[in-house]
Amino acid sequence: MSLAERLRVTADTAARHRRIIWALSLRELATRYGRENLGFLWVIGEPLLFCGAVSILWSVIRPPYEHGIRIVPFVVTGYMPILLVRHILAHGMYAVRVNAPLLYHRQISVLHLFFARSLVEFIGVTFAFIVIFCILAPFGLISPPLKLHLVYAGWFLLAWISFGLALIFGALFEIFEPIERFVQVITYILVPLSGTFYMAAWIPPQFRGYVLLLPFINTVEMVRGGFFGEFVQTYYNVPYTLSWAAGLTLLGLVLTAFIRDRVLVE
Repeated sequence: MSLAERLRVTADTAARHRRIIWALSLRELATRYGRENLGFLWVIGEPLLFCGAVSILWSVIRPPYEHGIRIVPFVVTGYMPILLVRHILAHGMYAVRVNAPLLYHRQISVLHLFFARSLVEFIGVTFAFIVIFCILAPFGLISPPLKLHLVYAGWFLLAWISFGLALIFGALFEIFEPIERFVQVITYILVPLSGTFYMAAWIPPQFRGYVLLLPFINTVEMVRGGFFGEFVQTYYNVPYTLSWAAGLTLLGLVLTAFIRDRVLVE
């Protein structure tokens, strides 16, 4: 087979997978939110309402500035990332359980189910982030990012890590159902551990290195570094965070390799 033919086959395969994932994503929206009234807009509205409520609460109970940073953009750039993790992990974990009958179609794989569910949550939280920015910006409550590429890098890295976690816990859930309770605890613990309401620069230097071992904090620092630029001191390690994302995904792929046959047998 010539190089041109191989490239054509690869492109056709990629296009087929893309169509399957997109169709599953649309099905996910329709079955979860319905086709009437607000429908699929709730995938954006839900994280938007959560972040809006937290931002309003913090702006009322806290001073306008925290360590020289305006409180509203500080909360938004910290709370939206944790919402991304929680949504992808919480919904992705049930990707196989709620869509198991679809696996009887030979073209649909377990990975398609995970990709589709994660894509829906990623798009929803991302658009919620954009919408809340567009609402706050005209009032001068948040400024445009100074390093947009850094925001993109942190956001997509966090989504990749979240997808890896969804693969791992989704596969484990099919093997050992009580893992569901463990995941609920993790999502709550992530709030104080993810850097949502603090920055690495605020941590004493002797402890900062230990805190930055958590990949979530690295991504949140990247997002905030992209928004605030040189006005804040941020700490992050891109290769280290990439290694976490790749490692979690690899472990998730290994675990999901055993899921399809198990689900079909049941």
